[in-house]
Amino acid sequence: MKRSRFRNQGGDPEPMMDINTTPLIDVMLVLLVMLIITIPIQFHAVNLEMPVGTPPTTVEPDKVRIDIDPASVVYWQGLPVSSAELEQKMEAIATMNPQPVVNVHPSKDAGYAVFANVLSTSKRKGLTKIAVTGSEQFVQ
Repeated sequence: MKRSRFRNQGGDPEPMMDINTTPLIDVMLVLLVMLIITIPIQFHAVNLEMPVGTPPTTVEPDKVRIDIDPASVVYWQGLPVSSAELEQKMEAIATMNPQPVVNVHPSKDAGYAVFANVLSTSKRKGLTKIAVTGSEQFVQ
C-alpha cells in the first residue's frame, strides 16, 4: 500500500510544523545595517571654542524719514526740500558709517513720478537701506 501525503481519507493536507525563518533573518539584517550606519553619527562631535565675555555693542543706524504729500512735495525729516537739496542730503548720508535707514512714506495721492525720482536718486547716490512705509493705505 502506497503511503499518501494525505493523513486521512478526507483529503486534508498534513499541517506544516516548521516556521519559515527567512523573513525574520532579513528583517534582523536590515536592522543591524541601520544600527551600524547610525552609530557613528551619534558619536560625531565638533569641538567649538565659544567666545567668553560680553558681546560687542552694535551701533543702531540713524533713521531718515522722507515724506511725499498729496501735492507731491518731498519732506526730509519734516522739512520741505527741493530735488537738488534731496540729492545733496542723500549724498551726505551715503558716506556715513553705518548708513542710515531711509524710510520713504508716500501719500496715497502723491504722484508716482516723484516717488520714482526719490527711489532712483537714493539708488544713484549709493543708499542701500531703504524702506517704503505706510503701504497699508493702498489696500482697498
